[in-house]
Amino acid sequence: MDDWRIKVSVLWLFYAVAFLVVLSLGAFEPGAIEQVMSGEIGGVKITPELLFGIAVLILVPLVLAFLSLTLKDSINRWTNIIVGIVFTVLQLIALGELFAAPVAWEILMEISKVVAPALIVWYAWKSKQKT
Repeated sequence: MDDWRIKVSVLWLFYAVAFLVVLSLGAFEPGAIEQVMSGEIGGVKITPELLFGIAVLILVPLVLAFLSLTLKDSINRWTNIIVGIVFTVLQLIALGELFAAPVAWEILMEISKVVAPALIVWYAWKSKQKT
């Protein structure tokens, strides 16, 4: 098994854990529980669609961690490049919104959630494609 596949798989796991850590630590912010109980988070209404979207954002990296170790090289490489770019862009958008009210732990975690998929794209791009 190629070394890049293991690195990419671990980075997807890192991303998923970082995502869950942000959700968990967010619950400790003053007023967070009250917001959730009122049906909103940061002014965004909690809907089944929102919860589904969050579930997808957690499950996709976990599935890709597995697929990165099992897919054939060409498919693996392009899947990681495309999905890695999508997740990097999504995290850059989230990071941009974060700076409106910066909190140190959140900035640290959100930057790590930008770096992980960017590194995934880098490793997949740099991998030697077997023909």
